[in-house]
This record gives sequence, structure tokens and C-alpha cells, in this order.
Amino acid sequence: MQFLKQIRITRIETRPNDAWYDISLRQLRKGEVNFYRVRDFLTGDWLFKTCSDRELSKVLVKAVKCPAGTRFAQIEGNTMVFQQSLREGWLYDIVSLTQADENDRLSRKVVDFLGQVPAVIQENYEIEPYEGVTGKKAPGKHWVTLSKADDGKAMITLFLLERAWTLATIAPKEKLKTLEEQERLKRRERKKEIDTGQTWKCQICGDAFRLKHIERETTTKRALKKT
Repeated sequence: MQFLKQIRITRIETRPNDAWYDISLRQLRKGEVNFYRVRDFLTGDWLFKTCSDRELSKVLVKAVKCPAGTRFAQIEGNTMVFQQSLREGWLYDIVSLTQADENDRLSRKVVDFLGQVPAVIQENYEIEPYEGVTGKKAPGKHWVTLSKADDGKAMITLFLLERAWTLATIAPKEKLKTLEEQERLKRRERKKEIDTGQTWKCQICGDAFRLKHIERETTTKRALKKT
């Protein structure tokens, strides 16, 4: 969960009645469309849109804009489809992971075994067998995730975990550690402490103190520090 808290997803626009082209159906569909700005600590900044097709009980999540780079450029415009499960109000997605070869060419592989599902997905989403969620069998479809039908942010996060995090060149734990160290150094740099050379002696205990002039990014103050 600590990793997902570092993904900032903000809805920036809602269109209650809009249209989009559904490639799988090869037709225009109508419904609610939402746009989200996403800041992912691991991969960078994104722009997503979700298209809710209430008639067919499914939601499309599309990556409108991706971070720079050869790998991410190949998934810009990609869509993940969430469909109605047997559980009322919950949509499923067939778990498949994007992979990159030595030449940065991408492919996607459907997960065959539960152990192949990344730990971060298993820890934050319900994982169920395809047959148990849909009531039918289909060759090559084994495991699915479940998301609430009205939780666009959870679906966008799942897009990142399945399609983008697998392309990162650094592990989430290492990336987070690096960012925390950078922030620590920034805080140190923002603080400027100047010794004024003035001293003050407590008339009760006799301790001596020096007056310090302390500048931070947004404030300036003075402090007495014991010598």
C-alpha cells in the first residue's frame, strides 16, 4: 500500500454525455467520460480518460498521454477494458503484463499462474479465477482482478501496475528511497542558518546563548542556541 499512496490521481474534467470510438466493437459509444491527471512516482506524469458504457456495463481506461521514452511511447493510446462480473457492481480485468525485450520492443503476456501476478497487485486488489468471476471458460484466460464499477482511480492504478510498472528500469522500493533522499537534501538546502555574533546570558542559570538568524524557503526567524 505504501507504493500506491505515492501515485497521485486527480480528476480534472467530467463530461456526463460524451462519445468515444470502441475499437473492439468498431462503433461509437456514448456515456460519461472523465479525464485524470496522474503523477506516478515510479514512471512519471500521465493523462488518462475513462469511458463508462452503462448499456454494456463496462469501462474503458485509455492512456491519452504518457511519460517520455521509447517504452512508454508504445503504450500511449492503449486501452484497458473492464467488464461486468457476476458480482453486482464489480468489473473484472484479465491480468496481463507488458514486457520489453532487449530492443525495447513491447509485448503483453496473459498471466497463467497466480504466482506470476505482481505482489503489489495481489496486496491491493482481489484476484479471482476467470471462470469463477464470469461463469464461463475461455482458452488463455486464467486470472482476473476485480474493481468497483465507479472507482476510476483504482482502474487507472491497475493500468499503471500491469502496463507501465513492468517497464520501469528501477524497482519501486529503490525509486522511493531515492526520492526520499532527494527530499531530505532539499530540506537541508532550503534552511540557511547565520550566526549573528550576538550573545545573551540567562540571569537565573547563567547559561550563555548565541543569537542565530535562520532563513527557510518561506519564513525567516531568530533563535537562541546554547553555546
